[in-house]
Amino acid sequence: MSRRQLFSSRRRRHDGSGFGSSELRNPERELHRFRRRLSFAAVLVALAFAGLFARFFYLQVVQHAHFETLAETNRIAIVPIPPNRGVITDRNGVVLAQSYSGYSLELTPSRIPDLDQTIDGLSKIVDIEPRDRKRFRKLLEESKDFETLPLRTRLSDEEVARFVVNRYRFPGVEIRARLFRQYPFGAIASHALGYIGRINDRDVERIAAWDATANYRGTDTIGKAGVELSYEQELHGTTGVEEVEVDANGRAVRTLKRTPPIAGDNLRLSIDIGMQQVAEAAFGDRRGALVAIDPGNGDVLALVSKPGFDPNLFVDGIDSASWQELNDSPDKPLLDRPLRGAYPPGSTIKPYLALAALQSGKRTPGQTIYDPGYFQIPGQSHKFRDDKPGGHGVVDMYKSLVESCDTYYYTLASETDIDDTARFLSRFGFGQKTGIDIEGEMTGVLPSRTWKRQRFAGKNYRDDARKWYLGDSISAGIGQGYNAFTPIQLAHAIAMLANDGIGYTPHLVKSLRDTKTGTITQIAALPSSRIDLRPDQLAVVKNALVGVAKEGTSAAVFKDAPYVSAGKTGTAQVFSLKGEKYSAHRLDERLRDHAWYEAYAPADHPRIAVAVLVENGGFGAEAAAPIARKVFDYYLLGGAASATAALAPRNVTGGSD
Repeated sequence: MSRRQLFSSRRRRHDGSGFGSSELRNPERELHRFRRRLSFAAVLVALAFAGLFARFFYLQVVQHAHFETLAETNRIAIVPIPPNRGVITDRNGVVLAQSYSGYSLELTPSRIPDLDQTIDGLSKIVDIEPRDRKRFRKLLEESKDFETLPLRTRLSDEEVARFVVNRYRFPGVEIRARLFRQYPFGAIASHALGYIGRINDRDVERIAAWDATANYRGTDTIGKAGVELSYEQELHGTTGVEEVEVDANGRAVRTLKRTPPIAGDNLRLSIDIGMQQVAEAAFGDRRGALVAIDPGNGDVLALVSKPGFDPNLFVDGIDSASWQELNDSPDKPLLDRPLRGAYPPGSTIKPYLALAALQSGKRTPGQTIYDPGYFQIPGQSHKFRDDKPGGHGVVDMYKSLVESCDTYYYTLASETDIDDTARFLSRFGFGQKTGIDIEGEMTGVLPSRTWKRQRFAGKNYRDDARKWYLGDSISAGIGQGYNAFTPIQLAHAIAMLANDGIGYTPHLVKSLRDTKTGTITQIAALPSSRIDLRPDQLAVVKNALVGVAKEGTSAAVFKDAPYVSAGKTGTAQVFSLKGEKYSAHRLDERLRDHAWYEAYAPADHPRIAVAVLVENGGFGAEAAAPIARKVFDYYLLGGAASATAALAPRNVTGGSD
């Protein structure tokens, strides 16, 4: 392009005759557009400031109280203070369960990236055994990962000092002061006392049902069995609260406010721990149960289940090896035999059948039968054999009890309707719970026609299996067949018999003491049942039971006793002999007969009634009656002063039962 042409082009642009001349010629429109944009921006700014102001007003005015609380929470921690669990003592004030303070090494798994490495590091500072690791792993499986779990408990002062120096190396690990439960007598009375253990999901549901969730904040353990379970709410107490100022790292700086916890109620049991020790020692290594009751008020003086267990094992969370040993033992140490063991009662049922016969008119005291050594249903070849070869000869009611004649009761059972028998026995509490104040009691089995129909209902049984036969009645007549009662039922029944038909609900707790006010609440002993028995008929049976201890099957055991007792021996078959002769030494130990003894003393004014069972112990006179004698000697002859003599071995021979 030439210079003239370029110059001409520039002139056209300047004079508006070329490109862009329209914008320069409309400044008013541009100004209008600019003002409109400015107004829009102003509105947006105004709205933004209005939103900020509204939010500011909402946070600073409307939600002031809420955020003030949150801010305070960042500075103040609310710490629950678990209460001291109530003390449990025996009837004489001897401590059976108490709590004490100690230090535990606790881990919060959610704050620890490598648990194994941390535990290995801790083991170089604090003694950590393999059982501690196993117990911790078991707790970890049962708990939430953010919970604090104990690795080692009951640390010594030296161990605490060593850890504190090295605390900075172990985030998520703390030393905490905790309350620990202690059972000074170990396995003695373990099933009566029970034990405590860590709270699990089922316990959480139970606590929620009590509407006590807040009261269990900071509490890790709860009653699991025995009195510890049944009286959990009374023993637990009221949780306290502490307001603590904390720093940015969550460490406590100072305490601002404290509401102290209130310790749980102290329980005084009816158990005599001295008697309990004598009774458990008398069993030795044998399995069995003993229940001793005061007939006049229902106090349980002793509750023995052999073998027992050490409740101290459960306090920190039982380790796997100990749990397996208890759970897999063929001796079943965790089985509460007095309440959950159901056994055929054998001849111990005979006094009640004799009373039923007198009341119904089926027998009179002087009416006799002849015992050839067996009973035979007319038209059948099978013989129900008596334990005495050749029989007892002529037998009246007194002799039937003193010598424990089976044939007498075979005959009586063949003439008595089983439903009538069941109705009478139920009045003594057989086949039903006694109502003792600890959980887990079984009803046992009191057979009747209705019971058998229900028991064998269903497609798996033929119609004839549901029928009641005469042979069923005859077996039931000597405490065999379908009969299965618990030791607590038998103790309750003999206590009612001793107390002329008046029964009290057995109970383990005599009183509760409020630790805050000192108020003592007595457990009222009120009669729970009463059987109208003719005094003359009752006297016949009671006189015969005295005869058992004087000249009958347990006479050798009580021949030198300075008091008069009344009792009845019993031997219960574990399996049917099918007509063969019983020979204990040829049988496996667990197939031998169970040994029973029920008794009360003194006979004229009963203060104690007992039921003793020795599993697979053989004859009641040889295995069970001597245990009752030692318990009577302790209770009636001055307690500890006679305990040593009572525990001395005694060679006895008794009758058939």
